[in-house]
Amino acid sequence: MLTEIRRQPATLKPSSFDADARTFEAIATTFADVERGPYIERLAPTGFSIPSGSLPILNSHRQTSTGDVIGRADNFRIEDGKLVFRATMSSRPEVAALVADIEAGILRDFSIGYRVSRWAESTESGRRVRTASSFTIHEVSLVPVPADSGATIRNIPMDDDTQALETPATPATQTRAQMNQAIRALAATAGLDADWANGQIDSEATIEAARSAAFEAMAARSVTVRVASPQAEAPEALARNLSEALHARMTGAEPAEQARQYMGHTLADDARALLVARGESVAGLSREAILERAMHTTSDFPNLLTGVGNRTLRAAYEVAQSPLKTLSRQTTSPDFRPINRLQISETGGLTKLTESGEIQNVTRGEAKESYSIETAAAMFSLSRKALINDDLNAFGGWARAAGRQAAEYEAKTLVELMEANPTMQDTKALFHADHGNLAAAASPIVIYDSAGDASLSAISDARLALRTMKGLDGKTPIAVTPKYLLVHPARETEAETALAAIQATATQDVNPFSGKLQVLVEPRLTDESAWYVFCDPAQLACFEHAYLSGAQGPQIATREGWRTLGMEMRVVLDFGAGAVDWRGGYKNAGD
Repeated sequence: MLTEIRRQPATLKPSSFDADARTFEAIATTFADVERGPYIERLAPTGFSIPSGSLPILNSHRQTSTGDVIGRADNFRIEDGKLVFRATMSSRPEVAALVADIEAGILRDFSIGYRVSRWAESTESGRRVRTASSFTIHEVSLVPVPADSGATIRNIPMDDDTQALETPATPATQTRAQMNQAIRALAATAGLDADWANGQIDSEATIEAARSAAFEAMAARSVTVRVASPQAEAPEALARNLSEALHARMTGAEPAEQARQYMGHTLADDARALLVARGESVAGLSREAILERAMHTTSDFPNLLTGVGNRTLRAAYEVAQSPLKTLSRQTTSPDFRPINRLQISETGGLTKLTESGEIQNVTRGEAKESYSIETAAAMFSLSRKALINDDLNAFGGWARAAGRQAAEYEAKTLVELMEANPTMQDTKALFHADHGNLAAAASPIVIYDSAGDASLSAISDARLALRTMKGLDGKTPIAVTPKYLLVHPARETEAETALAAIQATATQDVNPFSGKLQVLVEPRLTDESAWYVFCDPAQLACFEHAYLSGAQGPQIATREGWRTLGMEMRVVLDFGAGAVDWRGGYKNAGD
């Protein structure tokens, strides 16, 4: 006779499903522990308030568009220690396939999205446990694989991938050898290995005890299949996702879906996860020891800080740009040697051939201007205390300040270059009467006569000077097109008035500059009166700025602190600027 041990799978269709109303009952969470790589995450059942209204049901926690909302969740309550809710699915056509799969029992798992305001740390059986002691649930998601295996639609049991376990019936009295043989047969039927069977035999387990242990092993195996562990990520993918989550924590940005699970990490957690992914043992190590090992044994953790620091720095650097960079042509250089810019003049004019067909020789003039790249840098130390305390304000604040200071350094360099009015290769200043790009008499942009009538003759003179610029041969017109009007903030209103659109009632009242020039305002100009007109640097650049090749803009680098315990970070900017041509700009000293 055979004794049969069997787990009978129940129907997969949700008995709480109402097809007409598209509603069903489901479990949002059982408050079960969830594996998060280096630690266990736990939700305290008393750490939140049960939602009183409705929450969105999302498709796999996505929240990039309204199309990601596939239903609403309401009627939240606690039953048997589980958070239960009622789901109402959307009637949109694109959700119909999901509803059909729910009714058929194909889709049935849920996960909650929550924000944690307070964590509690503890250790259990040598494992670190992070308990969300205060959190707020803000959404429920239909997911393919839940972190909490009990978060399913009501009345749908877990899949049972085990099979019937049949063991030979045993007589009332059995020898130890017979029991051992029965245990091995039980292990083979359950798909358990020889080590499991040997462990049962060594402990002299009875058939009943071995049978119970087999059930427990199969249940654990089923749960393991259903729980996704972050440790399964490749080290490179893990590093990318940790970087995305750390940047989101520092800036408040919305993280990518694959990085969301790491939003609760501290810097020490990131270090632990990177070490584990590289095969390092971190069992029993303190936060400080983990951080120290991460800085010593692998470049992943320093690279994580460097990458996030550069993203934060770059964002602050971009928004702090000076308008003078709009007037300057950008380039790169492979080294710090002088950058020479050779200006080649136009060829001589074409002449008619004589009867003998002789072609006349022509010559070309040239001019050379040069400048060099210089290095500017600053250093900051992130202390051991800040790392252990996960002080992202210190790290992010410094990165943002470094970005702004890098932009300030570039702006100051360009302003000083322009206001210094450097001497060009022809021994004349950049803005000089002999160059035809300096107003003969200082005047405001808008000139008012004694009767109070406005005149734009000064800006008209500037346009005429640029339009009639000649090539280096002094003869060939190059037709420079004015595009930018550069002023100090003290002249901003005057500049906008000069360029404002006027609904003229008479021909003489038409504003010829309306829509023709763009106002640029530079507060770093020391001369509040002076104003300038420039062409597009793509046509003819007065100024050029350069970065070292491969380092276009400020760069952050990190290393383990030497003089101080912690991480040392430095920002380096390789930047230079020079005046390369005088024909694309015009200056009026103002009054």
